[in-house]
Amino acid sequence: MKRFPLFALLALASILISACGTVTAFKCTDPLGCVTLGSGESLKIATMLTMSGPNKVYGVDALRGVQIAMDDAGNVLGRRVELIQEDEQCSEQGGKEAATRLAADPNIIGVIGATCSSAALSSAKILSDAGFLVISPSSTAPSLTDPSLRQPGFFRSIYNDKAQGKAVAEFAFNVLGLRRMVTLHDGTAYPKQLQQAACDSFQPLGGECVEQIDLSNGQDVLTALKFAALSEPDVLYYPVYTKEGAAITRAISEAGLSNAALISSDGLLSADFIQQAQPYSEGMYLSGPNTVQEPQTFTDKYQAKYGEKPNAPYHLQAYDAANMLFYAMQQSAVVVGDKLYIQRQKLRDALYNMQGIQGLSGKITCSTYGDCAAPDIEIFQVVRNQFKPIFP
Repeated sequence: MKRFPLFALLALASILISACGTVTAFKCTDPLGCVTLGSGESLKIATMLTMSGPNKVYGVDALRGVQIAMDDAGNVLGRRVELIQEDEQCSEQGGKEAATRLAADPNIIGVIGATCSSAALSSAKILSDAGFLVISPSSTAPSLTDPSLRQPGFFRSIYNDKAQGKAVAEFAFNVLGLRRMVTLHDGTAYPKQLQQAACDSFQPLGGECVEQIDLSNGQDVLTALKFAALSEPDVLYYPVYTKEGAAITRAISEAGLSNAALISSDGLLSADFIQQAQPYSEGMYLSGPNTVQEPQTFTDKYQAKYGEKPNAPYHLQAYDAANMLFYAMQQSAVVVGDKLYIQRQKLRDALYNMQGIQGLSGKITCSTYGDCAAPDIEIFQVVRNQFKPIFP
């Protein structure tokens, strides 16, 4: 495995420019076309992240990772990098609308996003059909990289929820010794697919998913939980986002489920959730990205730039996503005189060929279907209003 961070690859830019500078003419034959930039024009990239509503902490955290990557990179291929921002609102409709706006600009080279899987699912085809390279730092739904469903322009620097569901199931069964699971989801892509992935792994181990409750039909949380209590579960798994997660957690004891272990996942792995759910969240378990040792230089930059420590889990994945995009630009660039051409299919090919590069969030190796992160999952427990890593 190559033992250097992605941003070190930016040194390749000068080599590519000098090599391409000997070309006297260039005709774009890339099957997806080329982005052509004249003298002094900037490289235009975009973020499509959750910037409003109850889940904005995840999008803001990811945006900051991208901005720090841009600061570290400086000029790429001798050009300034310009950032366009769109809010996908953590929703299917928001993702569709944001992607449609971005796709209308043929000079955008690539997009970092979406934050939420529902927005990623509705936007991936629009952006892929426009020829864009799309890298999500946090959309984990399995269908996004399913061979029969995946859009060819979509990649992600976060794990696939098949791995996260498996990790939850094995922790519940093997470590906690639990056997009867009830799941809750809101019908959207991330919660629905993740709880299904957990059940798909829990049942072969010898456990049973006795109920899988869909909250999208309008029933209130307390009613749903009282129904769940009838099944006498020993574990309640609800991989939802902040608003729903806080409501479920606060209602657990009233519903008669105080003896069930509570497990959620990275959709609740933020300070916002603890603030809204305490003290009822104390002791519950959550799965999420494995804790890595952030370089002190990165932490110092984050705090200096934003006046606080990171309070959500995706800034490193977003930092890596930005550097993956910068790397792909370098690999697909041709310079002729004062013009720069970025070949769109070659942008994607550069990521397909990315193997064993060490990013800040972990090793980057992209599969044929766009999964680029190792399935490295950790289990946390809420202890005194902090997320404490406990397993493995």
